[in-house]
Amino acid sequence: MPEIAISALDPRQQKLIDNALVALERGQLDYALDACAQILKGAPGCLPVRRLQRAAQLRDFRSKNKFMAKALGGFSTAPFMFGGGKKDPAKVLETAEALLVKDPTSVAALKMLAEAAGGLGLPETVAFAFEAVRELEPDNRANLLALGEAWIAAGKPAEAVKTADLLLRQKPADAEAQALLRKASVAQTVTKGNWETQGNFRDKLRDEAQAISLEQAAKVVTAGDMAQRLVDEAVARVQAEPNNLNHYRAVAQAYRQLGRTDEVLVWVRKARAIPAGATDPSLEKEESELQTALLDVRLKAAEAALAAQPGDLSLAATVETARTELAAWRLTEAKRTVERYPNDFPARLALGELLLATGQLDAALAQFQQAQKGPQVRIAALVGLGRGFKAKKIFDLAVMQFTAAKAELAEMNETKKDVVYELGGCYEAMGKSEEAIAEFKAIYGEDIGYRDVGEKITAHYSK
Repeated sequence: MPEIAISALDPRQQKLIDNALVALERGQLDYALDACAQILKGAPGCLPVRRLQRAAQLRDFRSKNKFMAKALGGFSTAPFMFGGGKKDPAKVLETAEALLVKDPTSVAALKMLAEAAGGLGLPETVAFAFEAVRELEPDNRANLLALGEAWIAAGKPAEAVKTADLLLRQKPADAEAQALLRKASVAQTVTKGNWETQGNFRDKLRDEAQAISLEQAAKVVTAGDMAQRLVDEAVARVQAEPNNLNHYRAVAQAYRQLGRTDEVLVWVRKARAIPAGATDPSLEKEESELQTALLDVRLKAAEAALAAQPGDLSLAATVETARTELAAWRLTEAKRTVERYPNDFPARLALGELLLATGQLDAALAQFQQAQKGPQVRIAALVGLGRGFKAKKIFDLAVMQFTAAKAELAEMNETKKDVVYELGGCYEAMGKSEEAIAEFKAIYGEDIGYRDVGEKITAHYSK
């Protein structure tokens, strides 16, 4: 069943569409909806009419639910019938359309529409359905991947590239998103060259090497020689279109396949230097992670060399330098992140922990105090505060923080054991042996081998 344009419809149907558009503009939604349903019943592949229908459905739904707190929040009115589109796509389409009449924000119904459209051979309608889901759930990774594949199947690889870019902004290291980007880029190249309509695909390429390269790019081959070929071609695309961010990503990904982290960092920085990449937070994060990884690798290499020659003073100095550089970089990046995103409580926690490790106690305490406002890191921030006060020998305040953290932990897991142990240590430092041993007993009763609690308990009872 092919997708058809409005011009291919009967003149009476075209007139009905014109009337539906006027009705929509005037707010006569019932007429617009009835007209669209009537046309789609006979021509389900007419995507412009389906778009018009959805616009009317959403406006009608919002007007009837304006006092509800779920404007485009999306909820499922029926389970998604996996496999139904393949068995009887026409019936599944009918069911999906009926559900969308009741609730156009139903993600399950939209997925059902996508499956039915796929079974009916309507690739652009599949993309339309997944695009509607994206509007409802913009961060739904599985849907974005499906949307990208749908755009490729619909012959619109440029849209697939945009979708892959959205995924990579969320998570630069997403392997499936990177594969989608490469596949879409290859499809885009094929479309621009019009190879598929001019005869055999391989015959239209300049030479055998380029054919192999494009085929392997689509299959996500990671062999060294193939990755180097992809690097060369991606670099050539950068030179041809120096402001296309996707080309820079492709070069970086190819170098990542080669294990060349240093070159990945170089190209991420080049990407950040162009207008499209300058404000891309995912690239900023990736640059920071890559630099951290490189410094960490340098430190591990130096430590390995020193382990092989433990008496070498120059190697010991190299290790110390590498360790200092890594610590300084992490601290600098943590400070920069907090300055840029002051309400990022996990970032404040990370900065506090780094400051605590370097002995900057007051600065660390200030960060922990802010971090405890974030529910997801509150307990860790309380522990950080306790350790900071303990390091300053302000044991009563440390006890307050550890006690608060302990109260919020129900299960005696590793986190709670750590908190209780710290609390017992504070009581010990304050000379409150009974309170201290009570905390250590709580751990001992659950984990007899935890740290040195067994020795503490034995020492206590041997007195």
